[in-house]
Amino acid sequence: MKTVKGLWCILPVIILMVSCASNSTTDSQSPKGEPPQGRQANGMMPPGGPMSTGTGGPPPGMPANGQPPSNAPGGDFQKTDTSWIKTKYLDLAYATKSSSEKLDLYLPNEGNGPFPLIIEIHGGGFMGGSKSGNIAPMLEGLRKRGYAVASIGYRLSAEAIFPAAINDVKAAVKYLRANAEKYNLDPDKFASWGSSAGGNLSALLATSADNPSLIDPSLGNAGVSDAVQAAVDWFGPLYFSTMDEQFKALGVSGVAGSTNSPDSAESKYLGRTIGTADAQPLVEMASPYTYISSRTSPIYIQHGTADRNIPITQSKIFAEKLRAAIGAGKVVFESLEGAGHGGPQFSDPKNVAKILDFLDKFLK
Repeated sequence: MKTVKGLWCILPVIILMVSCASNSTTDSQSPKGEPPQGRQANGMMPPGGPMSTGTGGPPPGMPANGQPPSNAPGGDFQKTDTSWIKTKYLDLAYATKSSSEKLDLYLPNEGNGPFPLIIEIHGGGFMGGSKSGNIAPMLEGLRKRGYAVASIGYRLSAEAIFPAAINDVKAAVKYLRANAEKYNLDPDKFASWGSSAGGNLSALLATSADNPSLIDPSLGNAGVSDAVQAAVDWFGPLYFSTMDEQFKALGVSGVAGSTNSPDSAESKYLGRTIGTADAQPLVEMASPYTYISSRTSPIYIQHGTADRNIPITQSKIFAEKLRAAIGAGKVVFESLEGAGHGGPQFSDPKNVAKILDFLDKFLK
């Protein structure tokens, strides 16, 4: 009986300790509440601006987390380590139609600004993925070149079909430009960078600046431009209805099956089955090819020769059309030998440095 009584005496203490430990973990990982201008990684926002966090430099061997594996569209969506970045604004709401319409913004640890901006757009077949996942390559621009980096969340196809995603991406660009002074950004030096589905959206930004057919005025910042001054397209799907025949011409088949089927990611994105008469007008509207003009921004395109998700032919045709419209000096197309749908050849530091050199040429 004495033992039982002793247990009853210490049991409340144990419960209290467990409860405190649980609350501590929850507070650091998923802060409750959200200031209107976004939150810091620890869930707090001091008056007048962001907090300082981290030590001022990346940890040794800073991981390139979340780089898309060669067999998965959009890749692994594990969050990239950003703990070394001092100034960050997380979950900034750039519109209010959906909880998906948020972005994360990271500023360089050094320099006074205003900073040129790289806008990352995640992949995932328009049906998966999240912001601040595959951003390690873009953060090399922050760490070494003085770029701010924004990573955009947008509505996926299960929530809203085309043109919701590009409406959101354009709204995010408008928000960042409208608030450039507040966040110490240079509004005339924006670049987009996306992979897979994000490559399509990045290419659309570069080709369709301020095109009203892809803008939803209800998302705010009317009259503010959604243009970017340069873009990077990593293996994006660019013209959905020709993908099957292009794979056939290459002597291979797509690992995800036929694009011209009701179950394909692209059909779900458009809300119509690719290859049908009903879908074709939407295919045209969702294609960066459609909007190419002399006003198109400079674009850097890379595609793996072994990509079985998106045929490399899509990118080759895109580059040809771009060169005819804006000149060879503003277009780079590179095929990465043996690379699949993403992977280490894309995120290799030497490869990333080439892309940043391209952005420097047009943004600095």
